[in-house]
Amino acid sequence: MYQINALNGELLKHESAAFSGGFLGEVSPVFSETVVALDSTGLILLTISFQNGKISFQQTPISNLVKDSFGPAKIIPSSVTGIFAIKMNAVTIVIRVTDENKLEVVEKTNHETSISDALSISEGQQAFALVQHAGHEIHLRVKLAHNWDDNLLKESVKMDQHRGLVHKIYINNYIRTDKSYGFRALIVMEDHSLLLLQQGEIVWSREDGLASIIDVTTSELPVERDGVSVAKVEHNLFEWLKGHMLKLKGTLMLASPQDIAAIQSMRLKNSEKSKMTRDHNGFRKLLIVLTRAGKLFALHTGDGHIVWSHLLQSLQKSKVCQHPIGLNLYKWQVPHHHAMDENPSVLVIGKCGPSSDAPGALSFVDTYTGKELSSLSLVHSVAQVIPLPYTDSTEQRLHLLIDADKHAHLYPKTPEAISIFEREFSNIYWYSVEDDNGIIKGHALRGKCTGEVADEVCFDTRELWSIVFPSESEKIIATVTRKLNEVVHTQAKVIADQEVMYKYISRNLLFVATVALKGSGEIGSVAPEESWLVAYLIDTVTGRILHRVTHHGSQGPVHAVFSENWVVYHYFNLKVHRYEMSVIEIYDQSRADNKDVWKLVLGKHNLTSPISLYSRPDVITKSQSYFFTHSVKTIAVTSTTKGITSKQLLIGTIGDQVLALDKRFLDPRRTVNPTQAEKEEGIIPLTDSLPIIPQSYVTHALRVEGLRGIITVPAKLESTTLIFAHGVDLFFTQLAPSRTYDSLTDDFNYALLLITIVALVAAIFVTWTLSERKELQENWR
Repeated sequence: MYQINALNGELLKHESAAFSGGFLGEVSPVFSETVVALDSTGLILLTISFQNGKISFQQTPISNLVKDSFGPAKIIPSSVTGIFAIKMNAVTIVIRVTDENKLEVVEKTNHETSISDALSISEGQQAFALVQHAGHEIHLRVKLAHNWDDNLLKESVKMDQHRGLVHKIYINNYIRTDKSYGFRALIVMEDHSLLLLQQGEIVWSREDGLASIIDVTTSELPVERDGVSVAKVEHNLFEWLKGHMLKLKGTLMLASPQDIAAIQSMRLKNSEKSKMTRDHNGFRKLLIVLTRAGKLFALHTGDGHIVWSHLLQSLQKSKVCQHPIGLNLYKWQVPHHHAMDENPSVLVIGKCGPSSDAPGALSFVDTYTGKELSSLSLVHSVAQVIPLPYTDSTEQRLHLLIDADKHAHLYPKTPEAISIFEREFSNIYWYSVEDDNGIIKGHALRGKCTGEVADEVCFDTRELWSIVFPSESEKIIATVTRKLNEVVHTQAKVIADQEVMYKYISRNLLFVATVALKGSGEIGSVAPEESWLVAYLIDTVTGRILHRVTHHGSQGPVHAVFSENWVVYHYFNLKVHRYEMSVIEIYDQSRADNKDVWKLVLGKHNLTSPISLYSRPDVITKSQSYFFTHSVKTIAVTSTTKGITSKQLLIGTIGDQVLALDKRFLDPRRTVNPTQAEKEEGIIPLTDSLPIIPQSYVTHALRVEGLRGIITVPAKLESTTLIFAHGVDLFFTQLAPSRTYDSLTDDFNYALLLITIVALVAAIFVTWTLSERKELQENWR
């Protein structure tokens, strides 16, 4: 106990006392000089008093308060004077502390209970709320702190079970017209949604769980079916007549507010953007997002509305799993549109606790309905997930889960999946990064598991190689690799003078950034002479370092993106006190005989010769660095369905905006005075800084508050990519890096085109008629 002078911080008194039984969990203050705690066994309540400058303990076994008590207890903290609660298994016990520090049980319930903070409603009076969750209802009571028997408010509200249990509750009060007190309750649910309750009704609700997205994937919408039932035609006809009547009333200014709302609702419903079917351009999709609360949402890209949401059972707190954590989302089953007997589904991977050896949990969810198809509680941990490029006859994708003991587990656990996996057994490689130890390792499979973990789908692994960075001089701060689903249109790149350079395309390249140990802190915490940043390109099959470059006087944080044969990374230069962006491009010199573009056109090349990563690659790299104005939160790159459209970098700035930067500005072949051939190729003259063009902000004047990630998804139109940025806010848009060369714009003037065509047809007809007449007259002469 410390007694401190609040004016000058002087320590007035210090007392300490030992308790041999130890303490467990949280402490709940009940009076200004009294707190309540649990001993280390969780079976004895300790009332600790600080009266008269002395520390005293009073022990009360929980069994004296509740006769049928069993198991250790947990304190539910409360700021209400003289009140606290404990939870034992599924039983919640509310206890009052008297002025003599005696404990009295005032309520015992089997329902989940939450207690609000105290609210002062008048001098000397405090009110608090008590919420109990019972099935499909929550019961809300507001009581005075000194009077447990009477209720100031008692209400019951029906609640959607997919929101989970009540997590927290806050109350405020207002004066009714009859001078009595009324109360509003703001409830935070287990899925992080917010609800405002007043007079037994939910006034409004917000899905604030979407402010904490941890992973995103996409799903195609269903194909529009041909053929419509008679009942649907009649219903549509009725809706059509009703809509026109409402529009007519609106035109004549006879529509009531309800009619106006109905008109707006019908417009939204009939909008092409919000249809629940695929469009021929591939703009309408479902964004499947996983939140930190363990809830899965499907968002429609047309208008952003929530199609469905589901709080996963496998990621809810339970007796078996006290601290569930969601990890990642993966596409599990993607049926072709011509065989749509099965709906697409996603795999949700989580684990039960923050430790590396915590057991994993899997959930399989239908992306059209949000129904949880099945779930698995794993006996092994999940340290790494490897989606394999193989599918079975039902189009379920094979996944390899690596546990903390370096065993590999195959899913799905079917004979067909095992057969496919065994055929490709020798072609599966992966790597692991140990940031804290500064080690990168390469792995491959060895054979079936032996010993206690023996299983048909369990495999032992072997270490192929390792790279150990010296801990006294280098620390790993960033690693990035290419997207698994990235499409590269061509390996050849035609440069000036009709020569051809060949991109070194490999899915096994890894970019690694390390900094000096002293430079791993905040920016400016070290002198330029004591810090350096090193960038590596590593082949993850052989462990061979293909390229290494050192940036002296630089430090992190490093944000990087890898695409095709190039990597761009952002860091801070301490020497000039500015941010920089560097680019590295890697090219394959083994194709040097094919430099002539005519050989490529006529097919006289060696591009079909086999390539092995175990043969020493003959590669060259080109690199360049540029100053960049902004600090960066994240970097992504546009992706298109065929990989033909030119790339743009999507940079999440410190101002929570998304900037689109043409990759041509980060071409390492830029020179101060490019030749005429280079200008024709599109090489931009070299400058020391990258330009920030205000019109290049994808978010325009908007801010994506708390920006954390940028996701790009290709549309069916090659020119267009879909962009989803998430943080506290969500932002979605379409971007055409090379403009919409394969489609007409939304503001295209179709009426003018039609008038032009009609005018041309009329002119042709008139001209032909006049020509025929003239020819006839000439023949009569």
